[in-house]
Amino acid sequence: MLFALELSLAVLSLGVALWLRPWRMLRGPLLTPALAAVALLPWLWLLPQKMPQGLQVQLSGACLLVLMLGWPLAVLVLALVALAVGLLGQAGPVAALSQGVWIGLVPATLALGIGAVLRRWLPPNPFVYTLGRGFLGTAAAMFLAGVVREVGYRLAGGVALEQALVARWLMAWGDAFLTGMFTAIFVAFVPGWLATWSDERYLKPPQN
Repeated sequence: MLFALELSLAVLSLGVALWLRPWRMLRGPLLTPALAAVALLPWLWLLPQKMPQGLQVQLSGACLLVLMLGWPLAVLVLALVALAVGLLGQAGPVAALSQGVWIGLVPATLALGIGAVLRRWLPPNPFVYTLGRGFLGTAAAMFLAGVVREVGYRLAGGVALEQALVARWLMAWGDAFLTGMFTAIFVAFVPGWLATWSDERYLKPPQN
C-alpha cells in the first residue's frame, strides 16, 4: 500500500513537471546549479548507507533546489538523483523511490506551498526570503514531510512514532541551516542561480 502511494506521488509529480516543460530554463544561468545538483546530491543521499547502523543522518537539499531551479525543474533533477541513488546504492530501487519521494518530492512541494504563503502574506523583503523561505520554510517543509512519512510507516508497522518524530525534527534543522546558508550566499553573490529571487520584487524601494 505504501509503495503504491509513493509510486503514485512520484508519477504524478513527474508528470506535472514534464507538462510544464521546465528544461526551457536551462538556457540561462540555471544550467550550472542544475548540473551541480545532479552530480553532488546523489552522494549526499547515499551517505546514510555508508554510516554505522542506527546513525543514519539524512540531508535532502530539495528545498534549496526549489529556490534555485523552481519546482518543476527541481522535480526533474530530484528524479535523476533518485535514479542515480538506485543505481549506485545498495538499498535497491524500492528504497531509492521511497527516499526520492519523502526527502525529495514531498518537501519540495511543501516548500513551494510555504513560499506561496509567504509571498502572499508577508512583505517583499530580502530577510523574509532568506529567513522565511530559506531557513524556517525549509525546517517546516522537511519536518512535515517527515511526519507524514513516519505516520505512514508507523501504520505499516514501523518504529515508535515519538522517537521517529524527534529524529525528524532534529534532521529538519540540519537541512534548514544548509538551505538558509546557501540562500543567503546566492542572494549576495549569484542571484541568477535563484529562480525564485527577483531584484525588482525584493530590492525595490518602498513606495511613499
